[in-house]
Amino acid sequence: MIEVDPSAAPQSTAVPVFPPLSASAVQISLKSETRRVPIPPHRMTPIKKEWINIFSPLTEILFLQVRMNVQRKCVEIRTSKQTKDVGALQKGADFVKAFALGFDVNDAIALLRLDDLYLDSFEIKDVKTLHGDHLSRAIGRIAGQDGKTKFTIENASRTRIVLADTKIHIMGSFQNIKIARDAIVSLILGSPPGKVYAGLRTVSSRMKQRAL
Repeated sequence: MIEVDPSAAPQSTAVPVFPPLSASAVQISLKSETRRVPIPPHRMTPIKKEWINIFSPLTEILFLQVRMNVQRKCVEIRTSKQTKDVGALQKGADFVKAFALGFDVNDAIALLRLDDLYLDSFEIKDVKTLHGDHLSRAIGRIAGQDGKTKFTIENASRTRIVLADTKIHIMGSFQNIKIARDAIVSLILGSPPGKVYAGLRTVSSRMKQRAL
């Protein structure tokens, strides 16, 4: 038997306890944070029309300071002394970016109220290299007649989709974005809409069962 000196044994240390961060320290850390969100030229007119609905949630819900820089064509967001949430600046930038991508204001406000919503963007050429009429037909398959296919994907996957020429923007939770993206990829690769509808019905029924 090996004799061990009990005094030489390592003493068990307690878990360190740190005091909560004071409000003044949080304000100091948030004091100089600023974000600039660029606005595309074709979205300048819509943002002027909806400006009241854009800056009101940012100032009333997140307590941020907002201004529109017309020369730079961007929205500048800054934290203030009234800002309480550390992630408020990121939420505000995502909200403005969603509107700049083409989403409706009422849909983009969900990014401020919910924590598990994200934005995902990709191009049709990322899935398959198409040109000319083949590219136009792929966009037509995604949209459908009068937008019926796009609306069906949105309702089945509980997401919001924006078709901007060859770019596709999806807003929703991580799992729902994957469902919508898989359906759109199938349409780009040439699957008929009926086959995609059948897959969406199966997925939506499984989602309802999980909710129960």
